[in-house]
Parts: sequence; C-alpha cells; structure tokens
Amino acid sequence: MSPKPVRINLALQGGGAHGAFTWGVLDRLLEDETIEIEGISATSAGAMNAAALKTGWVIGGNQGAREKLDAFWEEVSAHTVAPNPVVQAWLTALSPSPSTFSKMIEAHPGYLMADAASRLLSPYVANPFNIHPLRPAVDNILDFDKVCAIGGPKLFITATNVRSGKIKVFAGDEVTADSLLASACLPTLYQAVEIPDPETGEVHAYWDGGYMGNPALFPLFYNTDTSDVLVVHINPTERPDVPTSANDILNRVNEISFNSSLFRELRAINFVRRLLEDGKISPGTMKDVRIHSIMDNELMIQLSAATKLTPNRALLLKLKEAGRRQMDAFLEAHRADLGKRSTVDLREMFD
Repeated sequence: MSPKPVRINLALQGGGAHGAFTWGVLDRLLEDETIEIEGISATSAGAMNAAALKTGWVIGGNQGAREKLDAFWEEVSAHTVAPNPVVQAWLTALSPSPSTFSKMIEAHPGYLMADAASRLLSPYVANPFNIHPLRPAVDNILDFDKVCAIGGPKLFITATNVRSGKIKVFAGDEVTADSLLASACLPTLYQAVEIPDPETGEVHAYWDGGYMGNPALFPLFYNTDTSDVLVVHINPTERPDVPTSANDILNRVNEISFNSSLFRELRAINFVRRLLEDGKISPGTMKDVRIHSIMDNELMIQLSAATKLTPNRALLLKLKEAGRRQMDAFLEAHRADLGKRSTVDLREMFD
C-alpha cells in the first residue's frame, strides 16, 4: 500500500512573463505523486498558472495539469505587447542570455516608445478598446467550469479594489476570466477591470493584486487544513548593487513594492511562531504555519520590468527550465521536511 501523499499549499507570486519560472516549478512538482496540493493562493501570472493547473487537473490529474500549463504558456508566447513579431522571432533564434535579452528589450525603440506612452497617456486614452493581451490565452485555454470545480486544489485569486484600496480575494465561483485579468491588471497599461458584486450588484473596479497581496497568504490559513505553504518567488528579494539609472531605479521600486505585502505576512507568521516557541500562547491557539520557498535570485536579477512584458518563447523556456531545476533541488534537499518543519528561517530573515 503506497503512503499517503503529503499535502501542501502553494503561494504563487505575479510577475508577467517571469511567471514562466513558476510554470517550471509546477511542472516538476506535478511529476511527484507523493505530494498533493490542497490550496493555491496566487496573483497575476501566478493566478494564470493556478487556473491552468486546476483546469488540467480536473481533466486528467497531475499529467493533465502539466499539459494544460504547457498549452497556456504556448498560447501566451503568441501574444506580446513589445517588441514586434520580427524581433521576437530573431530573439528566439539567437537565444541570448537573460541579462543580454533584458538589455536588448530595454534598448529597443518599440519598447521605449510604449514605455514612454504608458507614462504620459492613460490606458483610457492609449488603449480605448481595452485590449488585454492575456485575454486570448484565458479564453482559449481555460475552462471555468473546471477552474471552479469542487475537486482539486482550492484557488484564491488576489486583486486590489481601486476605490477602497483593499485586498479582494476571489474564490470558488468568483474565479472567472475577469477576476483573473483583474489580478493581472497593471493600471498604466490596462483599464481597471469592473466586476459586479454577486450579492449587492454593485460594480467594483480592480487593479493588479500585487499591490495588496503578492500573493495573499491568509486565505490558506483560514480555508485549508495543511500548515505547509510553499512560496514561489518571482520578484527578486535582494539585489547586490544600488541602482543608479532611471530604468534600474524604477525596476527596483517595482520589485520592492510587489514584495512588501508578502514580507508583511511572513513577518506576522514569524511573530506567531515566536510566541508559540516562547510559550506565550498555547499550542493550537493559532495556526503554526510551516514556510518553504522556491526562488532563483541569481537569474531574476538579470531580468527587468521590460522582460515581464515580453513573453518571447526562448525566454519563457529558459525560465521554465530554471523553475524545474529549483523545484528539483528543493525536493532533493527538503522532501522529508514537508509536513514536519519549515525550511525557511524566518527569524534569520527578519532579525
């Protein structure tokens, strides 16, 4: 009789095309039949990965999830905002290093024009027809009857309410094409996604969930039984150099901003753990969350905000392979820790 699978939760960050790293992490994880995913909290590109995984899992289990993730990212690679298709094909053939790729995109006239326009023109002017490049992938690949099915991982998708500034977590039947696009709605590029409240009928406007939860961890505490949370990082947590160019400064501001909400929640987990360890609260009073982490800081610091908007197939495949390597290394080092202890030292991180 085979042993009972270890159950974990996933927390998937957003980061545009860099979400292909998470694709690789999930692809490797889904090869392992000894691990079961109970819940997924996700934002932006992480939300797309989560919905593709759930659709495929309902169709054909772990292998179905892997195939649907492949199909989703193949579709994404066919749609990009910059640069033009000729340059996309050339970059695919050349397959430069991630840092070279990033510099080439940042220097391309098409990207520079689009970037300048996004700083000067509202998307209500520059994008009056409200075209979202991810809409074809969401509509063509995802099946929301399956995304919202009772079986399989529970999904929690984060967006930011524009008017209130509060976090919104979509779950169950609330996970729709619009809620996924809301979670990935960068306000300098796309008009706010408007979604009616099913109870009141009031229409709420949403922006990218990364501003308030990238991703939100608390839905996993309240709505799942497992205490293990595997965080898949997309935005670099550290950079060795102080940025000095305008592009580098804005890029680092973006990274810090989109990591801040996650760090706040991790700090709160660390506080609860210290209370438990010091005997200041009784065991069972609060959930003792075990945190695990997958990242490739060395790779991600070679990339930039420009590459988040450029889903070139060659880059996506490099990111996927990096994700697979990091997940494989994690399993080799920490498989036995799952369900027993944290593999991230939160005290060291925050002290």
